[in-house]
Amino acid sequence: MDIKEKLRILADSAKYDASCSSSGSTRKNENGLGNASVSGICHSFASDGRCISLLKILLTNCCIFDCKYCLNRKSNNIKRAIFTPEEVCELTINFYRRNYIEGLFLSSGIIKSPDYTMELLIKTISLLRFKYNFHGYIHAKSIPGASEVLVKKLGKLVDRLSANIELPTKESLKLLAPNKDSDKVANIMSCVKNNRSKYFAPAGQSTQMIIGATSDTDYDIMVKSANLYKTYDLKRVFYSAYIPVNQDKLLPSLKTPPLKRENRLYQADWLLRYYNFKVDDLLSSTNPNFNLLLDPKADYALRHLNEFPKEINEASYYDLLKVPGIGVTSAKRIIKSRQVFKINFNDLKKMGVVIKRAQYFITCNHRYFINPSLFNQKFIESNLVLESKPTSVNSNQLSLFS
Repeated sequence: MDIKEKLRILADSAKYDASCSSSGSTRKNENGLGNASVSGICHSFASDGRCISLLKILLTNCCIFDCKYCLNRKSNNIKRAIFTPEEVCELTINFYRRNYIEGLFLSSGIIKSPDYTMELLIKTISLLRFKYNFHGYIHAKSIPGASEVLVKKLGKLVDRLSANIELPTKESLKLLAPNKDSDKVANIMSCVKNNRSKYFAPAGQSTQMIIGATSDTDYDIMVKSANLYKTYDLKRVFYSAYIPVNQDKLLPSLKTPPLKRENRLYQADWLLRYYNFKVDDLLSSTNPNFNLLLDPKADYALRHLNEFPKEINEASYYDLLKVPGIGVTSAKRIIKSRQVFKINFNDLKKMGVVIKRAQYFITCNHRYFINPSLFNQKFIESNLVLESKPTSVNSNQLSLFS
C-alpha cells in the first residue's frame, strides 16, 4: 500500500476525533522548521480570524478494542493501514513546506498493547523533533492504560497531550466501551496536570465526550465537564455529536447526529468557563436537558425572570454577564464607561451589546427599552424563539454583469 492510500484511510479514520485543539503553545524555533510561538497555532481559527490547519491523522486504524460507537473497532470489516514513523515525518514536513499545514495532530488505534502503541507515538514524534528539526505545533493523543513513564516521555515532545473520556459515566463506558477504563484516563490527566510546564505539554490538555450514544442527560454531561475542569485544569472539553457509523443493538437508532444538542453543550460550556455560571444555574435533576429552541443563557434568564431587569448603570460585572446579548467584552466596556458617564441605550449599541436580545432584560437609568407591560415570560420567550429562527435567504448567485 502506498503512502497516498494510507493517508486517505488514516486521515478519514481520524475525522471523528473532535478534540483537535491547539492554542496556547510557546514552543520556539531554534534553527529548525516551523514555529508554534510567534503567532500561535489555534484550532480552526485564531483570535484574529485566521484559519489554522493541522495535519490530522491516525498512526493506525488497527485496534484491539471493540468500542461499539467506533468505526475502527476490531469487529468492523474495514480497510486497515499503519504508517511507519518515517512516513508520518515525511508527510508532515512535505505538507509544511508546501504551506498546507502549521502543525500535526496525531492519534492512534491501539495495537498489541497501550504501551506498545505509546512507544510508536514517541518514536514518531522524536524523529520529527530531533531528526527533522520540526519545532511546529504537535498535539498527540495519549493511550489510556499506558505507563506513566511513557506519558511523561510523550509530554516532553508535544505541545498538547490529551486523553478522551468518551462518555460521562462509568456505566455508559462499561456498556459501549468495555475495554476502556475511566480511571486509566483519569490517571493520564492527573499526570499531565502534575507535570505541566513550559517543557511538558505547554498548551495543556483537552478531552472529548460523545453526545447522544447513551441515555446520559445534558446535566450528567455538564456535571462531568465541570468536574474535569476543576480537577484536571483542562483547556477544553469537546463535545462530539454521535454519528451512527455502526450497527449494534446497544446503540441508538439515530438517522442524523444530534448537532443542535452539541451546540447547546458548547454554549453552556462557554458560560461555565467565562461567564461565572454554575451547572446548577443551567440544569437540574428535574430539568436535565437544554432547551433546543433557546440558548442556555436566554433559557436561564426566562426561568429566573424575577432576577431581571438588570439596571445597566448599577449591576455588577457578573450580573451583566447573565443578560442575554451582553458578552465579556461589552460587560467590561459598560463597567469602565459608567465611571465617566451615565449609559443610555444608544451607548450600549456602540459597546457591542446585542440590543434585540438584551432589551427584554435591562433598564437604563431605570427606564425600560420595551413597554413595561410586556415584561412577561410568554411575550419574551415567543420573541426570542422567533428571533433565533434562521431567516430565508435568496441563494441565487448574483450576476457580475447585470
